[in-house]
Amino acid sequence: MPVPWFLLSLALGRSPVVLSLERLVGPQDATHCSPGLSCHLWDSDILCLPGDIMPAPGPVLAPTHLQTELVLRCHKETDCDLCVRVAVHLAVHGHWEEPEDEEKFGGAADPGVEEPRNASLQAQVVLSFQAYPTARCVLLEVQVPAALVQFGQSVGSVVYDCFEAALGSEVRIWSYTQPRYEKELNLTQQLPALPWLNVSADGDNVHLVLNVSEEQHFGLSLYWNQVQGPPKPRWHKNLTGPQIITLNHTDLVPCLCIQVWPLEPDSVRTNICPFREDPRAHRNLWRAARLRLLTLQSWLLDAPCSLPAEAALCWRAPGGDPCQPLVPPLSWENVTVDKVLEFPLLKGHPNLCVQVNSWEKLQLQECLWADSLGPLKDDVLLLETRGPQDNRSLCALEPSGCTSLPSKASTLWDDDLGALWACPMDKYIHKRWALVWLACLLFAAALSLILLLKKDHAKAAARSRAALLLYSADDSGFERLVGALASALCQLPLRVAVDLWSRRELSAQGPVAWFHAQRRQTLQEGGVVVLLFSPGAVALCSEWLQDGVSAPGAHGPHDAFRASLSCVLPDFLQGRAPGSYVGACFDRLLHPDAVPALFRTVPVFTLPSQLPDFLGALQQPRAARSGRLQERAEQVSRALQPALDSYFHPPGTPAPGRGVGPGAGDGT
Repeated sequence: MPVPWFLLSLALGRSPVVLSLERLVGPQDATHCSPGLSCHLWDSDILCLPGDIMPAPGPVLAPTHLQTELVLRCHKETDCDLCVRVAVHLAVHGHWEEPEDEEKFGGAADPGVEEPRNASLQAQVVLSFQAYPTARCVLLEVQVPAALVQFGQSVGSVVYDCFEAALGSEVRIWSYTQPRYEKELNLTQQLPALPWLNVSADGDNVHLVLNVSEEQHFGLSLYWNQVQGPPKPRWHKNLTGPQIITLNHTDLVPCLCIQVWPLEPDSVRTNICPFREDPRAHRNLWRAARLRLLTLQSWLLDAPCSLPAEAALCWRAPGGDPCQPLVPPLSWENVTVDKVLEFPLLKGHPNLCVQVNSWEKLQLQECLWADSLGPLKDDVLLLETRGPQDNRSLCALEPSGCTSLPSKASTLWDDDLGALWACPMDKYIHKRWALVWLACLLFAAALSLILLLKKDHAKAAARSRAALLLYSADDSGFERLVGALASALCQLPLRVAVDLWSRRELSAQGPVAWFHAQRRQTLQEGGVVVLLFSPGAVALCSEWLQDGVSAPGAHGPHDAFRASLSCVLPDFLQGRAPGSYVGACFDRLLHPDAVPALFRTVPVFTLPSQLPDFLGALQQPRAARSGRLQERAEQVSRALQPALDSYFHPPGTPAPGRGVGPGAGDGT
């Protein structure tokens, strides 16, 4: 139904271009083009099917710019419709390919080949127009004479009259050629709205004010405008006369639009979407958004409107720690509302959650699998990635990051497992030997009581510190020496862990898993890892640093030092070792300078000559005064001396060549 002229004048009267609006008489569409060009409009609309981009066979005409102008299509002198005139500017893109004969032999090509270069260019230009609820596509045929064909230059424009649209509607226009050689052009324009439809705010409420006559019957509809797919109706009602419709602010979302039309046959419908930039509407959109689990591997984002978002998995451990994003090795995935999304190689787990970000801000986080698989579990997440040549990389997720486990340890894991898998904590975390644990606790409690009775200033050291002792099992004599050192340290306020006391768990779990669990727990409790260097340990360190083949020699199944390097090296390479690691070696067995430079970024002590400093590094800060440290050093030295004598001077035999190896002492 044509809109009376006075309504158009009300809508356009404040527009600076109203005086230049051109009037078109008659309902027929038409086209015209720049001088020198010829153009023709197909008699009927076509299907809007852009198709795929194809390589250009040579020079082609391509749309370069869209330009619109509002005009009036009038059926009578005072009854006109608002219409959108579209001008498509064209240019010549591409070039002629060199003739094959001329390229190979450098001679002149067949004169017949030159003929297409002097021919005119033709193109079929499609204009696609959308303005809810209308969608149209028209086809324009354009021909450019050879004289105007200049590569990269504009040849003029073709103008289409015109697409009718309702007042207040948003129009979207695309242009491309058929076949399509380049990405389509697009343009969005908001048409003026009628002044009798206004939106006003009153506190938490929003008012839709319709100032129409008392006799006017009209329809009012609220709907969610969708970028893809049809609009979603929300509310509809037929009304009479002036009305004020009240909306709660919680109902506002950016895609909420209003449509008003007279209750007459073929009436023009006016659309307005006033909440696109409203901050409250954007906040409500995220409050209404929900993540919905479809299967154990697939889910989707459900929201009223389209929104820019990306999603990734995160791992949520019990205890209230923040959910740790699994990026990398996984990556953020773009999210489309109501489109199913799947993460590859994923099995459901209650600790796995989905995080949704928009403009680098976390908007949603839900643990989708918790409802079907139960509460959070005390599990450790292992991440596995595969390189281009099927190279594997493993790491264990911790609060401080993902600790790398080199591919040499991949034999621990099942080849059929995917990129993410969980390991139960009770199989991953080592349970200490109960008797040793109890003895250390009782000794620490007794020592604390004695210190309190003596009113010593060492009250701050009442809680013993955890220490993990790592060494290379060079031979049985060296293992006995390590056992004596560990036992001597256990007499201090230290909780010592060493593989000598955990052979059963070490065999059941494997060296890498056993060590990683011990290292993780020790560092989480603020403890210290002691690297006890020997000639064999130095050789293994050098082998790992050079990424070489295993050095010759027998290494028993309980040698945790070899396995421990897979987790120790990342801490040193990434600068996390200082404050958490110390080194040590025995006098007459190894000189500190023989320790690889990478490991000398932490203190390296010689024993027993530097026992006071070594014990000071092992204990909590301000745990004991220097005098007390000296007493403890003498106590450890006395306990260690018989083992040192037995190792370097076995009874009834000459002094063995214990110094054989890199940087060994001279035995004096």
